[in-house]
Amino acid sequence: MLIREVHGGALAGHYRENKTTSMLKKHYYWLVMTKDVQDIIKRCATCQATKSHTLSQSLYTPLPVPQCPWTDASMDFILRLPRTEREKDSVFVVVDKFSKMAHFMACSKTNDPI
Repeated sequence: MLIREVHGGALAGHYRENKTTSMLKKHYYWLVMTKDVQDIIKRCATCQATKSHTLSQSLYTPLPVPQCPWTDASMDFILRLPRTEREKDSVFVVVDKFSKMAHFMACSKTNDPI
């Protein structure tokens, strides 16, 4: 019960074995503490469902660097802004990844009923 409270109690965040063991060792000690912690974490349903148990096997691949302006751009919307006199409540943003030049276009959010 003590291990479960330290590992995944109300104030805990389902820590891995090392963190859970070190937190227990601050106040408690028993001979098979590490083994008991491993057993509890292996049976923790939350950890099994949400945490990856394998490490990445390769390095991350960086994105290619653009070689000239406006061949690679990003687009995004900024929504839920206060409405202007012209009834615009959103901004459409286009950014050139080479020069970092940005264009901001006022627009209106539309609700398309489906």
